[in-house]
Amino acid sequence: MLKIKKYAAIDIGSNAMRLLITNIVEQEGAATHFNKNSLVRVPIRLGQDSFTIGEISKENIERMIDAMIAFRLLMKVHKVEKYLAFATSAMREAKNSKEVIAIIKNQTKIKIEVIDGNKEAAIIASTDLHQLLKYDKTYLYVDVGGGSTEFSLFSNAKLIVSKSFKAGTVRLLNEMVLENVWKEMKEWITENTLYYDEVILIGSGGNINKIFKMSGKIQDSPLSYLYLNSQFAYLNSLTYEQRITELSLNTDRADVIIPALKIYLNAMKWSGARNIYVPKIGLSDGIVKAMYYGKI
Repeated sequence: MLKIKKYAAIDIGSNAMRLLITNIVEQEGAATHFNKNSLVRVPIRLGQDSFTIGEISKENIERMIDAMIAFRLLMKVHKVEKYLAFATSAMREAKNSKEVIAIIKNQTKIKIEVIDGNKEAAIIASTDLHQLLKYDKTYLYVDVGGGSTEFSLFSNAKLIVSKSFKAGTVRLLNEMVLENVWKEMKEWITENTLYYDEVILIGSGGNINKIFKMSGKIQDSPLSYLYLNSQFAYLNSLTYEQRITELSLNTDRADVIIPALKIYLNAMKWSGARNIYVPKIGLSDGIVKAMYYGKI
């Protein structure tokens, strides 16, 4: 007998807000399948407020309310039976986050939970990441967001260690990542990967997904360090306007894609990784799966 449930996840990031609606297909005697039904992304750059003025502006509070009303209506139309809304780095650091959460709950009936970097990394790890992990390999999972980057090291298909750093694309654009943060990242990656013969990177985030799509490679094929480095140099040679007109990048992607690549390239260099895999997973996928399996 076939049964289909619909779950949704709202991811309130530093660069954008996302609504993922997923079909969960259950069939007796078969593995449960998670199929993306709809993904809506709204480029409200909350990190620009939070990291520069320390709070979410009135304009962006209004935009958040409008987005949440739209998300709620979409979930109603899709007959979503269960959902969660999580906010990450920008909302963690905004002085008025509690006020914003209360306003949104009052006007949209959607409750937002602000999560720390460790919980964010744990939720992402509850995706289908385990299907990529081979027992005889070591992987460094890197999730680059607008406000922070989460690193998780896996060996023998088990999580060894993870850490979150305040180094994200929006922070980098605003020159708010201090040199000591880069130093801490380098030391953490170097120390934790030192005794492994070979490390393979797994990357997640909108920017690395865009780079992978631009490569034209088939899913499950890796990108090399040399390819990533050449793309970094090429994109850096173009103006912001050229990246939009010639490469058809979204306006909110054309600027953050370069600092994102800088983080991935440094992670590869410091860990000695020669390849990076880019599976279609992220926080939204992790929220749905964690809800389904009762982990959150």
